[in-house]
Amino acid sequence: MAKANKPLKAANKTALAKSQAKPALRAIKGGKAAPAKPAVKPAMAKPASVALKPAPAAADDAPVIALNLPPAKLSPAMTAYFKKCQDRLGFVPNVLLAYAFDNAKLETFVAMYNDLMLGDSALSKLEREMIAVAVSSQNRCYYCLTAHGAAVRQYSGNPLLGEHLVMNYRVARLNKRQRAMLDFAVKLTASPWSVEENDRERLRRAGFSDRDIWDISAIAGFFNMSNRVASATDMRPNTVYHEQAR
Repeated sequence: MAKANKPLKAANKTALAKSQAKPALRAIKGGKAAPAKPAVKPAMAKPASVALKPAPAAADDAPVIALNLPPAKLSPAMTAYFKKCQDRLGFVPNVLLAYAFDNAKLETFVAMYNDLMLGDSALSKLEREMIAVAVSSQNRCYYCLTAHGAAVRQYSGNPLLGEHLVMNYRVARLNKRQRAMLDFAVKLTASPWSVEENDRERLRRAGFSDRDIWDISAIAGFFNMSNRVASATDMRPNTVYHEQAR
């Protein structure tokens, strides 16, 4: 009896070995084995933000100021002056449009500006514009730095000088006369109470007359006033200034 069972045990061992060697396959329709499922790849991380085409920006100088001041009727003299600006410059400076709510104030501003910046003086037009920019830089006046920075670039033919004066006049390669002039104008802006005879004497040694010292002081004073009015009203410079004399 024991001998008869040996072939059966051997057959059982063979079948068991085969079943362990090959894994059982799942039956599917058609009698074929189901294909192995592919490994699931980790989802790609979505970009944090999608670059979108920026919308067109509004003009930087619209509106000209943050105050609602309707324009007044201009006098014939100011109407002609606006036309002259348009013909010569190609635009009317926004500072004039800002003052146009009151014709008397506009005429006073224009007269003072033209006398200081364009009238008779031993100071060159470039030197006067340099004072305007150095003072405006001290006061961080966006309007005047943009408009008069462009004027410095134009008068000097040197875009780098314009940028230096806007940022920090002390980095510009100035001659002794120019440096003394701007040091005085900036001191008069930052700490007017500290101006003494030594400061005036330094200007004299640099070649300025007493009349020149008056002009430097008057221009510095005018732009300190203009800077404060421009900042208080958020006065915006004409966008054309940004591109001039680059």
